[in-house]
Amino acid sequence: MQRPFQRLHRILIASLAWAAAATCLPSTQAATAPTPYGPVPTARQLQWHDMEFYGFLHFTVNTFTDKEWGYGDEKESVFNPTDFDADQIVRAGKAAGMKGLILTAKHHDGFCLWPSKYTEHSVKNSPWKGGQGDVVREISAACKKHGLRFGVYLSPWDRNHKDYGRPAYIEYYRNQLRELLTSYGDIFTVWFDGANGGDGFYGGAKEKRQIDNRTFYDWPNTWSIVRQLQPMASMFSDAGPDFRWVGNENGTAGDPCWATLNMARPDRHPGGTSEGLTSGERPGTAWMPAECDVSIRPGWFYHAADDARVKKPAELLDIYYRSVGRGACLNLNLPPDRRGRIHDNDLASLGEFRRILDATFAKDFAKGAKITASEVRGGASAYAAKHLTDGKRGTYWTTEDGTVASEVTVALKKAETFNVVSLREFLPLGQRVDVFALDQWSNGAWTEFAKGTSIGNRRLIRLPKKITTEQVRLRIVKASASPAITELGLYAEP
Repeated sequence: MQRPFQRLHRILIASLAWAAAATCLPSTQAATAPTPYGPVPTARQLQWHDMEFYGFLHFTVNTFTDKEWGYGDEKESVFNPTDFDADQIVRAGKAAGMKGLILTAKHHDGFCLWPSKYTEHSVKNSPWKGGQGDVVREISAACKKHGLRFGVYLSPWDRNHKDYGRPAYIEYYRNQLRELLTSYGDIFTVWFDGANGGDGFYGGAKEKRQIDNRTFYDWPNTWSIVRQLQPMASMFSDAGPDFRWVGNENGTAGDPCWATLNMARPDRHPGGTSEGLTSGERPGTAWMPAECDVSIRPGWFYHAADDARVKKPAELLDIYYRSVGRGACLNLNLPPDRRGRIHDNDLASLGEFRRILDATFAKDFAKGAKITASEVRGGASAYAAKHLTDGKRGTYWTTEDGTVASEVTVALKKAETFNVVSLREFLPLGQRVDVFALDQWSNGAWTEFAKGTSIGNRRLIRLPKKITTEQVRLRIVKASASPAITELGLYAEP
């Protein structure tokens, strides 16, 4: 396990790297970098943006009771996977192209997938591995083995614990949070669910308990534990503090989907308003990008009755383009079955989905093309249009301050056929583009074939049919500050 000073050192290095990319130029260059516009991401948010696609693992007593939400009175003996295989689960996520996995260490039922010393309602009292098992440890170890990052979901609502709704529960919850953040290596995210309060077992009381979600959890002090123990972990709730819920559970971001929110609103807190979450708010007061969470099945937990209702590859592709392709991250749920493995039907759909994506992005037709811009900041090569196809996230094309309309022309070596265009902004300088358009050269003239607003981390324009052309033009129709574009790619779906 890394010590705090080692983690702080990683934060410093990451911050310096982005700062250098944004502001440093060779001494021979006269031009200086643009000033950031509006809210900008932190180093941990940039790390989160880079992931783009990761997975959820919903697994607990509900898997064995055939429920979505456990009441909290389930006996520990219910949890007993017959052939648990963390390696198979993690390999399924990796094969799908995921860069990390988030495990429901504790769902609303309060059952803990690790042997927490603060409760008896955990795997230590289940028959699985004679009470010696630890799902959190096995999944985190498998993630490390296969090069995926590991995250934890710790439900704030606990329908089992006797003190839920009372001050003593907050101490219990924070103790469990500390266990997870100090015993399982690096954590890339901590996921705080927005479902809070209602009917529950509550130690045998079997009653309804409501809480004030603005004050009960004392979120600032709870979040500070994460900041202290896992400084690079990004935290999720419907209002951040690092990334937000997109406002639905179908995996779809709005169009546009701005990475900023107005956090000055009094109702902008965990469990507060959902207004603006789907589309974001521009210009906003804080960088608060969206995560799109969705399950590969109708429910979040495994149900045998849903084996024939796994999302098809075409559905997963649509979700990918409406989430990652709109600047959000995609969090796709893969629920282990009662064996403790990912079901064959899920694996088959994931495999074909990945095959199509890999084939789509295997070749960028813009690579090697001649790229010219209407304007380059200071005439400096550090800001030239060539950076749009160099494959580096730390370089970008930009213009002089005050230029709100500009364009880049991509002259291909020969006519190419494509239907996907990829655009990215240089995030350390903020979201700067308000409106863009794409044109093709056809019959001796430019013809517009797509138009949009928000670009952000990534914008994927998926055309309804393929086009063939020798030249493509990106027009920045309107920008709030000189554009800073780091990628323009042209691809074809198989």
